[in-house]
Amino acid sequence: MNGLSCAPGVKQWLTTTRHPRILHIFDRACNLINERGEVLSIVTREIGDGPFNMVVAENISFFSDLHTESRISIADSRLTLGRLIIYTGNAQLWNPCPDWNRLHTHRDTIVQQIAQLRFTNNQFSDSLPSAVAIADLPSCLTATRQLAGLGIGLTPSGDDFIMGAMYAAWIIHPPEAASVLTREIANIAAPLTTSLSAAWLKAAGKGEAGVLWHDFFGALVSANTLRVRETLKNILAVGETSGADTLAGFTRVFNSLMKKSDASYE
Repeated sequence: MNGLSCAPGVKQWLTTTRHPRILHIFDRACNLINERGEVLSIVTREIGDGPFNMVVAENISFFSDLHTESRISIADSRLTLGRLIIYTGNAQLWNPCPDWNRLHTHRDTIVQQIAQLRFTNNQFSDSLPSAVAIADLPSCLTATRQLAGLGIGLTPSGDDFIMGAMYAAWIIHPPEAASVLTREIANIAAPLTTSLSAAWLKAAGKGEAGVLWHDFFGALVSANTLRVRETLKNILAVGETSGADTLAGFTRVFNSLMKKSDASYE
């Protein structure tokens, strides 16, 4: 198989990893982890680009060819998983960081679009969203400790909610402030949860997101209602609740921001 695209961190993972092992096997994805606890996901085009994804050309089922004890080797731009060989040298680099400067510039447009979404999820309290909306770091960290690892699954609901709130922080606040805020949140949350969830949180702390979120952000800026609904639908289809929980964290921060803005005019 040929690697089609990957994030820059994937190239580094392949170059520096000495003792990889299989972490999870799904139908359209296989997660690897190295000796430093860093995750690499081999995925089909159906899943697409992500902060630590290597997208392969063929739409295969990893269930059919791999098991958790399959041998892994890395050599000469070639990743071998059991009997599967992935040629990684020609994979095109994909930038996992949205244009946060542009998104921050269009913050008002995004706020207006969020206000029109009919999406509700009140599973968690407003502690984290309220703190993120005003960049209250101590309160953010307190709320993060309460949410990290909360729930079941490879990416617990509490972590997904945190990640959505982190994405909102990158849009609401200037990149310099968002970087500090999200990095500290990730540092608190990552040790309290699963390896895969920690990888996503650390990526969000660096301003990285999956391609579905890139598409959603672009739709919000465009203010194209049909496009917003379509990209929103794609996010909601992720996992059993992961997409919905992440979207909840994202929208709840904006809702908190709007409430505070309304209160300032009263």
